[in-house]
Amino acid sequence: MLTLDFHPTGRHFLQIPGPSPVPDRILRAMSLPTIDHRGPEFGALGLRVFKGLQQIFQTRHPVVIYPASGTGAWEAALSNTLSPGDHVLMYETGHFASLWNKMATRLGVKTEFLGLPGIDGWRRGVQAGMVEERLRADTQHAIKAVCVVHNETSTGVTSDIPAVRKAIDAAKHPALLMVDTISGLACADYRHDEWGVDVTISGSQKGLMLPPGISFNALSPRAIEVSRGAKLPKSFWAWDEMIETNKSGYFPYTPNTNLLYGLAEACDMLLAQEHGGLPAVFARHERWGAGVRSAVKAWGLQIQCADPSVYSPVLTGVVMPEGVDADRVRKVIYERFDCSLGTGLGKVKGRMFRIGHLGDCNDLTLVAALGGCEMGLKLSGVKLAASGVQAAMEYFAAHEAPTALRTAG
Repeated sequence: MLTLDFHPTGRHFLQIPGPSPVPDRILRAMSLPTIDHRGPEFGALGLRVFKGLQQIFQTRHPVVIYPASGTGAWEAALSNTLSPGDHVLMYETGHFASLWNKMATRLGVKTEFLGLPGIDGWRRGVQAGMVEERLRADTQHAIKAVCVVHNETSTGVTSDIPAVRKAIDAAKHPALLMVDTISGLACADYRHDEWGVDVTISGSQKGLMLPPGISFNALSPRAIEVSRGAKLPKSFWAWDEMIETNKSGYFPYTPNTNLLYGLAEACDMLLAQEHGGLPAVFARHERWGAGVRSAVKAWGLQIQCADPSVYSPVLTGVVMPEGVDADRVRKVIYERFDCSLGTGLGKVKGRMFRIGHLGDCNDLTLVAALGGCEMGLKLSGVKLAASGVQAAMEYFAAHEAPTALRTAG
């Protein structure tokens, strides 16, 4: 029997940038009895979920749901739109952009990895001018798609997707725009239709506040048209069967029924107009991010994102002073104060840790988590300029949440 080594009292502070804590309301919804996924009750559930997701992605077009992690949705996006040997332009903003690039290569796609050199590329968002310049040079239109990450979970950088769309249009290039917003959806403002995205990839375990296990492709009409001629192998990931079956609320194969109960509840929570709907959700995350960053700045530590205009509302990367192992600091914080923080990944492993401020969270949750960070930093010998906890408290006290946020359940 598996025994989890949690502290005997109180809740564990899960402050990684996903999976995020699951609200009790969603856990209760997931505990409902499993139903016949071919019966009328399930069809009604499916239609409810698809309608809610369209509102969250801000699209009028199909959103395909997979019983898979976000990695599966990456593969679905590529396999439905590309053929073996196709040329794809991918932009490096961090570890997850790198993993998506690796996947495309393994699928038999020719990838070109664009980005700023060295570690600086992991501190800034997509440079739309570089995308435009490269596409203008592609006079034969060999590049079939541009793939970018909206909110790079490994670094805390949120890229300007409308600027990327404008770059593609300015170059008069027919490439599809595919965007990973696995950690951005339902935390940062995201507009699939308005921003001209062809395929949006996301997952359940971040801003949607669900356990891992559901992923999504939001589609444009052009992406659906292109998919009809794509030659990469696909069966489980195929859009055509999914889109047709989803029209009546069903799936071509067995879906993850109880997670869909939770997804329906999450959509209701996020879209509730009496609590401000999506604008209130985005404002809440922006405010939390600013409060956490005020703490990091008070400590005198560096934020991984070097461009304030693209600070993530989802997470903040905290860079350690030279010679300090960020993973050792994380270990102290976990063992002493029962608080989990995100590790540094790829090029920044050991150099920084990540504080998640997303989903089922509030001011007091973050103040407590920052308290654990501050104590752990001091115990690890990191010299701090001032109290970050005090700075965060002052920020939250001075910047009152809108009424709709304060009354949200």
